[in-house]
Amino acid sequence: MDKEPETTEEAKPIEPAQKLMDKPSDFRFHAAYLIYSDAWDKASSEEVKHKLNEILSALSTEKVDYETFYRQINQYRVEYNPEHFRGSERTYIETGRKRDWRRKEERESRNKRHGR
Repeated sequence: MDKEPETTEEAKPIEPAQKLMDKPSDFRFHAAYLIYSDAWDKASSEEVKHKLNEILSALSTEKVDYETFYRQINQYRVEYNPEHFRGSERTYIETGRKRDWRRKEERESRNKRHGR
């Protein structure tokens, strides 16, 4: 009797990933969770979402430290936000005075109230 040749690994359907929970009482973890959450929301692949879950769960069980967490998750952040990782280019933040901001807000709300 001839045996049927065994098929190589069958393509297993990937289960949909569930977003992990946050610990808002722990500030450092919460900051890391916000980075994870942003990358998770923008990920289109279930494999990437599973990998992000693995990275965050390793952080929450203290298998990795925060430095390792950020190093691992940065590869998924660069893919979606390349403007933040250009290297030597400087980012300029425009500032203003509080008084000027209040005047502008008052003018806009007054114009909105009166239908202008």
